[in-house]
Amino acid sequence: MAIDKRVGSAAEALADVGDGAIVFITGFGGAGFPNLLIRALRDRAPKDLTLVVNSATHRYSLTHELIEAGLVRKVICSAARGHGKELSPFEQLWKAGKIELVCLPQGTFTECIRAGGAGIPAFYTAVGCGTELARGKEVRSFEGRDYVLERAITGDVALVRADTADRYGNLTFRYAQLNFGPVMATAAKLVVAEVRAVTSEPIPPERVQLPGTFVDRVVTVPA
Repeated sequence: MAIDKRVGSAAEALADVGDGAIVFITGFGGAGFPNLLIRALRDRAPKDLTLVVNSATHRYSLTHELIEAGLVRKVICSAARGHGKELSPFEQLWKAGKIELVCLPQGTFTECIRAGGAGIPAFYTAVGCGTELARGKEVRSFEGRDYVLERAITGDVALVRADTADRYGNLTFRYAQLNFGPVMATAAKLVVAEVRAVTSEPIPPERVQLPGTFVDRVVTVPA
């Protein structure tokens, strides 16, 4: 049977995402947010989600819809601040003690995910040591410098935005779309890619930026 990872809709692609799932969501700045998949996840409405996303409040991302719908129990991110003078819905919930927040320096955030994909359970880093971000974490000294222990992050599903795919799930990205997609894909049990187009022929190996080995399902964004 020929490999074909294309599915007909975002709803079909996320049909088996259940309550309590740890969900990776790509996106940085104004690029790379899989908004079609995010909205489909909101419509499916699994409860008690943990979101692993660079920014929980970015105006170009629809992650706030998951939070406003009451589907999110915990957020792991590197940017939790809103962009306006008023508190975002996420900030209001966190201030009221209704949602859990784990904030990590951006490089540490990425390395935690990379470590999870590589099978490394934890690592030491000097970043954040001696600050509030290291509160309650193990600290050790190596060659006279303190390092804080950070644990790897793995997920149940990764929602990835890419530019093109082929039927085998190989992906290419456009500019800043190539942010957290590859590293998140290695650390999740299920990887769903939202793409602009699917090529009729296999993507040449030298152009593949994320091999289909890591991708389970592909959804094309409607024109």
